This record gives sequence, C-alpha cells and structure tokens, in this order.
Amino acid sequence: MKHLIVYAHPHEGSLNNAILNTAVEALEAQGHEVVVRDLYKLGFQPVLTEADTASMRAGQTPEDIATEQKYVADAEAITFIYPIWWTGLPAILKGYVDRVFAYGFAYVAGEAGIEKLLTGKKGLIINTHGTPSEVYDQIGMTAGLKVTSDIGIFDFVGIEAVDHLLFGSIGYLETAAYEAMLEQVKQTVSTKF
Repeated sequence: MKHLIVYAHPHEGSLNNAILNTAVEALEAQGHEVVVRDLYKLGFQPVLTEADTASMRAGQTPEDIATEQKYVADAEAITFIYPIWWTGLPAILKGYVDRVFAYGFAYVAGEAGIEKLLTGKKGLIINTHGTPSEVYDQIGMTAGLKVTSDIGIFDFVGIEAVDHLLFGSIGYLETAAYEAMLEQVKQTVSTKF
C-alpha cells in the first residue's frame, strides 16, 4: 500500500518525531511504501493567497501545491501526525489543508451537493496534547477534535478515517507511558492498514 504521512512538528526530539519514526518503521516492516512530507523541514508555505486561488481557477496550480497534490493523489492511505495547539492544527498543517485539499482537487460542488474526490483512501490522525486526556474527554474536546478533523477534513473529501489517536498529558508522564503510546501507534498502523 502507498502510504503518505503528513507530519507537522518543528522539534527533532519531540514525541511526535518518535511517533513518526515508529509509524514509518511499522508500515515499512509490513511492506508498505511510505512517503513522509515533513512540513517544517520542507519550509511549506501555509498561507493561501489570492494569487494561489486565481492560478487554480485558471487551471494553473502553483508548483508547490501541485507537488503535494500528487503525493495525496498517489497515496492509498494518508496519516496526519501533529500536536494539538490551541485546540487545533498547527498553522502549517491548517495551511496545507487549505492549499492542498483545494476545490477541484479534493472536492467539487455537484448537482447532488459536494462530490468527494479523494474517495477510496484511508486516513489516520495521531495527535498529542499537554492537557490530560480525561479533561479533554470531560469537556467534549476529544469528541470535538475528532469531528473537526475526521469528518470536517477527511470525510469531507472522501477519505475514510480508520482511527484517531489522541495522547494527552505530554510532558508530564513517565517513560513507560510514552513507550506504551509508541506501542499503540505501532499496533494501530499494523492493524488498520
């Protein structure tokens, strides 16, 4: 299976980086072809501009967007790995969605409503956050994050969300807890794809 991982964390030594490495190793061990798009290392420009929109309407997709759209189009599975910042996606990943999952590429308006152009792909989201998971669960944030990402992004364009892992209390746990998280990542990618 061709697997695209879109990764958004600026620090090499982060738990997110360990999650990325664990996911890549587990997928490759099963024979998957894995492409990682590390948005910070790429210096991805996240701001959707008027020029971008005008170019796409004219059928001339800017080169950086076209490059990412090719990776998305070629993938059978797409995983997003990112921290939750201010209850949402880091700006660089939000901008990736804004620019890459564009009208005409990821969806269009049809007679029956929105036509999902990425149907047939599987998706996984893996998040970390500093707030304890129990708090996010109690206030409805966990459910809210799943709705906005799994449904609001993936399902909107036809990607089937196979799972969404949210790891809380990051920065406040013992080593064994982080190891258990990485094992859960390994098991999830090994069984869902």
